[in-house]
Amino acid sequence: MLVSTKWLNEYVNIKGIKPEDLAERITRSGIEVDSIIDRSQSMTNVVVGYVKECVKHPEADKLNICQVDVGEETTQIICGAPNVAQGQKVIVARPGAVLPGGMKIKKAKLRGEESNGMICSLQELGIEGKLVAKAYAEGIYVLPQDTVPGENALPLLGLDDTVLEFDLTPNRSDALSMLGVAYEVGAILSQGIALPKIDYKESAEKAEDMLKLRVDASTDNPMYVAKVVKNIKIAESPLWLQNYLMAAGVRPHNNVVDITNYVLMEYGQPLHAFDYDRLESGEIVVRHAEEGELITTLDDAERKLNSHNLVITNGKEPVAIAGVMGGANSEVHDGTTTVVIESAYFAPSSVRRTSKEVGLRSDASTRFEKGVDPNRVQEAAERAVQLLAELANGEVLSGSVTFDELDKTAERITISPDYINNRLGMKISMDDMLTILERLRIPTQAVNGQLVIDAPTRRQDLRIKEDIIEEIARMYGYDEIPKTLPVSESTPGGLTPYQAKRRIVRQYLEGAGLYQAITYSLTSKEHAQAYALETAPVTELLMPMSEDRSTLRQSLIPHLLEATTYNVARRIDSVALYETGSVFLGEEEDGLPREVEHVAAVLTGKWVDHAWQGETKKVDFFVVKGIIEGMMERLGLSDDLSFEKTSIDGMHPGRTANILLKGERIGLIGQLHPTEQKKRDLKETFVMELNLEHILSVDTEELLYSPVPRFPSISRDIALVVESGTSAGILETIIRQAGGKLLKDVKLFDLYEGDNVEKGKKSLAFSLTYFDPERTLTDEEVVKAHDKVLKALTMEADAQLRG
Repeated sequence: MLVSTKWLNEYVNIKGIKPEDLAERITRSGIEVDSIIDRSQSMTNVVVGYVKECVKHPEADKLNICQVDVGEETTQIICGAPNVAQGQKVIVARPGAVLPGGMKIKKAKLRGEESNGMICSLQELGIEGKLVAKAYAEGIYVLPQDTVPGENALPLLGLDDTVLEFDLTPNRSDALSMLGVAYEVGAILSQGIALPKIDYKESAEKAEDMLKLRVDASTDNPMYVAKVVKNIKIAESPLWLQNYLMAAGVRPHNNVVDITNYVLMEYGQPLHAFDYDRLESGEIVVRHAEEGELITTLDDAERKLNSHNLVITNGKEPVAIAGVMGGANSEVHDGTTTVVIESAYFAPSSVRRTSKEVGLRSDASTRFEKGVDPNRVQEAAERAVQLLAELANGEVLSGSVTFDELDKTAERITISPDYINNRLGMKISMDDMLTILERLRIPTQAVNGQLVIDAPTRRQDLRIKEDIIEEIARMYGYDEIPKTLPVSESTPGGLTPYQAKRRIVRQYLEGAGLYQAITYSLTSKEHAQAYALETAPVTELLMPMSEDRSTLRQSLIPHLLEATTYNVARRIDSVALYETGSVFLGEEEDGLPREVEHVAAVLTGKWVDHAWQGETKKVDFFVVKGIIEGMMERLGLSDDLSFEKTSIDGMHPGRTANILLKGERIGLIGQLHPTEQKKRDLKETFVMELNLEHILSVDTEELLYSPVPRFPSISRDIALVVESGTSAGILETIIRQAGGKLLKDVKLFDLYEGDNVEKGKKSLAFSLTYFDPERTLTDEEVVKAHDKVLKALTMEADAQLRG
């Protein structure tokens, strides 16, 4: 929003206040002033000139020799503008003048003829070309005939002005008008407001006799006001009106259009002027467009409408897109004599949707989208016809053609001073609060110690108690809010048990040498359920960015494999990545997928590489298994952990296992199937994935430390020959169950298949540790416990001691 201080001064007295100081006070009160624009740009020696004579330059077809009266003298100026002519009042930059952009005006000779200055266009005075009326866009600007030669031209053009550029937040739509800004500045300066006085004569003829109105879409258009003005004379607007519009960033057109734009900027209420004769029917019907209906708007673009777009019609065809832009078929033109002034309230949501769909945003739609003041709809129409009577010699027909079902009641808010002070940490008295609200012109009464406020409809942002608190705080002064510490009890921060254990998992995996990866939650439908611990209906996006990112994942492994392939392709032959993240399973009652946190890892290449010691070790199944066991030990769950051989699609058939916790499947571990490895250009690659949410939700006992034992332990090694399909895990379970309380530890230390072992069988060697913390064990006690283990192995696993 561009605010001319010269225009603002018509409503609130700001004389004697420097623009910089005013901008600072406005910013401190809550509306940021982005920039301060000096329209004069320090120009001097720019005066009014009268072209007494204009003849063609004898040596140049496009130049004219002008004799210009500049007040003190008549001087010769060479001008190349195509529209310069004898009898015009023009803008002259005298020798010595400095124009915007650093242009210095000096006496010169052009094709042998002397030139003492320059006849200026508005662009040469620093006004943007898009703001210059079309009649003067390609040439010099012609001043009204009542201007006096030699007079300073800057005040005449409104260039002795400063413009404040507001950066408005979406809630402050009230400041999208000069009156709204005047209310704000008046409150800041504790000044009164001079509102426009509307007074004009109406003819005996009634508007409703010339115009009929029907609204078929009252939800989107609850109020419509039409005024009819006859016998108008289309002409240029007065210079003061053009100056105000250009200062506000609006291009002048003619007096009728300029008046509607002037009232738009003054009241914040968009208006539209229809040529009555072009309506043809003498009727206005507001309805929703027919599907595919076409309209050519004022910018000469044909637009296709949808059935929910609101349009203004003449009963047959659209003549305007409601709240957005008028139609070319009803545009005011040089021959217009009778106009219909439209002032309406259109639903913000309807205008916002229509503006977006037709690809057209205007000053009108910007204001309608944010909500206009319902109590200014009629007043703005009255203001417009007053100006039409004054500036276009219009005859205003009596009355209005009106449809009105709009609720204009104020929002009532009741709040106590204590409630306000408690939230601000201040001690503002009720009288001070009443004074602030009075300055803001917000009707307020003190009733039984409460502030009863009727928020004015011009302030669409005042709806709840907190809005009133904000108003009082900003006008009292944010700088006045004391700097204090909270007086409430403080609660020490900390991690939840779940968060603490998740941090342990990450620290352990990184300490083990894995790098954390973060991958997309979205994958292709083909890979969504690959390697999933639990499959469920997949969740697909309605509008995916691509087919490869169309479905929510149910496993972390596929994307980790992609990251591994990416790194290996760039000659990083050893990769160890892990990720903690969510997988998405099925659908809950609320329609959203069930989100479960998992942890997964992918390892390939070398696990140990000590070149100077000649020591290398490739990643294998037991490296990954050891990482899992170490992590579970850190979490206090190692005693309940076990592994069970299994077969999973995409995994090596002989090197894959389920991970069990207390007998329940919580994950998988294994080597990628050779065909999958080949497809991804990987060597032996191992993966694991665990249901982290399940693991971290298991209650664990407090970790207790035992003293260093004073008594020795006794070890016994056994080598067992079993069927090839018998797993070491099953044998270890049998050993632990049979060993009793004296057996403290069991470790597998050898696997052998080959010579001296029957085909179809294998040898597994275990080391068993027996120990009693209270005494030294005897050989007889160890032999007895050990024989019990061997017997159980023979009975339950058909295991034989290897000779």
